[in-house]
Amino acid sequence: MHSMILSTATRYLLPLLLMFSIFLLLRGHNEPGGGFTGGLVAAAALVLYGLALGLRSARQLLGIDPRMLIYVGLLTAVVSGLLGLLSGQVFMTGLWSTQTLPVIGKLGTPLLFDVGVYLVVIGVTLTIIFALMENETDSKTGSLKEE
Repeated sequence: MHSMILSTATRYLLPLLLMFSIFLLLRGHNEPGGGFTGGLVAAAALVLYGLALGLRSARQLLGIDPRMLIYVGLLTAVVSGLLGLLSGQVFMTGLWSTQTLPVIGKLGTPLLFDVGVYLVVIGVTLTIIFALMENETDSKTGSLKEE
């Protein structure tokens, strides 16, 4: 089943949802939000895109295998913790830069950790949902099977 309304709406909603997920990520180390919430919103946007335009289109839009996002996210989170060790402090010690950016504030290891969580959540969520969608996808057309 292909819905022109859903396809058109998704093309307009996708950039808005992705921008909102970045907003949640950036404000998360100061207020509610963060990598987990932002990652779920980004994954939901990509799943919506996959439902509207097909799983193959969603994978092409993502550009890489979702499992790679898990690996990169875990590496980013671990590196954020190791930076404290490298500075002679305890693992996962929060370190901040001295300069303040206009929208973000001070950059630091908590934000780097949140970016790692963000990538892991997107990767895990898309890996699971894309696998479920593949089971329901017609291999010839790339769209969801109709019952």
